[in-house]
Amino acid sequence: MVRPILDENICLRCKGSRLLCGKVQCPILVKQQSIIPLKLVEIGRELYGSSPPSIFVGHNFYPNVLVGPMVPPTLGQGPEITLLDEPDFWYGKPINELIGLRTSLIRTAFRSNVRELTSSKLMELSQEIIMAHVPVDTEVKLEKEPQIRMLYDPHSPPLGPTARLDKLRITSNPKVDPKVDKVVDDSDLKSTLALDYLYENNFTVTNLNRLLSAGLLGVKKNRKLVPTRWSITAVDDTISKNIIREIKYFQEISKYLVFQNKYLDNNFVIILIPREWSFENTEAWFSKSAFNPSNKHIMAQDHELYDGRKNYASNVTGAYYAARLAVTEYLKSIKRQSACVIFREVSGGYIAPLGVWVIRETVRKAFERSPKEFETLNDALKEASRYLKIPMKQWINKSKLIKYLKKQKRLVDYFKFKNE
Repeated sequence: MVRPILDENICLRCKGSRLLCGKVQCPILVKQQSIIPLKLVEIGRELYGSSPPSIFVGHNFYPNVLVGPMVPPTLGQGPEITLLDEPDFWYGKPINELIGLRTSLIRTAFRSNVRELTSSKLMELSQEIIMAHVPVDTEVKLEKEPQIRMLYDPHSPPLGPTARLDKLRITSNPKVDPKVDKVVDDSDLKSTLALDYLYENNFTVTNLNRLLSAGLLGVKKNRKLVPTRWSITAVDDTISKNIIREIKYFQEISKYLVFQNKYLDNNFVIILIPREWSFENTEAWFSKSAFNPSNKHIMAQDHELYDGRKNYASNVTGAYYAARLAVTEYLKSIKRQSACVIFREVSGGYIAPLGVWVIRETVRKAFERSPKEFETLNDALKEASRYLKIPMKQWINKSKLIKYLKKQKRLVDYFKFKNE
């Protein structure tokens, strides 16, 4: 989705006092409130801290990108450090606290070609940090003092202060899980198989993102850095495809199931339909939400049928794959397959994009609730409409999967659909 161009002077004229951008909070002020503790620490060109571990690989000027570990200005080995870059455990936190977590991490960066993984000591040390499963104490020397700013991205969590990296030293012993050692050392193991192996051994999606992004997975000759925003989608896509192959062997669910959950002004209504696997994600961005400064809501839709997609979900983008992963995880857990339709409403309280983890975790939590069960699609849609601001008729008009399922009836569906 393309963000409409606003008057570039609007923030200067407003300074957060009149909310001329139409948001319910000024994102600049929210960021500054979180950055204040960093200013008080007086970060200079030298930094001593424990990386969670964390890395960020940019995408601008690809294949010559900015890459480097992210380090807070504090030392520690506890969960308060790990949590700084572990979105899998952020669900339920308010937006100010989330932004505060991210502004506590300094993004260090040096320029590298994505293929040059062995020509730099900085790269070697960065990869050592990322392989660890506990925080790694580091000593960092920066070219200049960090720029106190926040960068937002629809795929990855917000990025805090940034500075070019001059020197990097590891001052503790990185503790590496043997399973990570195994896949990194295997020069013939494809990245898709490595990701699946680690996921099945309870590594979080964030763990997998880091390893893939740092160029540590895959056949040795093909390894390269993967920009963080790309690696996030690649992991969601790869893992969910692997699960889809499994759930296609399961029986279909017997009833229509409706789930609902809301977090950070993102409202999700999910309908599981007793049919063969297919998936659709439809979004409605309300006026003045993060990506819609217009005066009316905007809708976007992507879907796939049983055989899957052949191209990128360019309308819903990374959120599509994050939601699909959560859905497939649930179906695998109950050993069933189904079609799935997701309706997502994004309201004005979602003032800045926080990354697709919001989608993944909110949908995951939805499946922890007891669903409402129905015998017909019409009844399920009627129930879903109770949780939505936009009339169901608009959702159905936008949906391609619902139209397809109603049209492509099977003999076994006759009694299910005859009254719809």
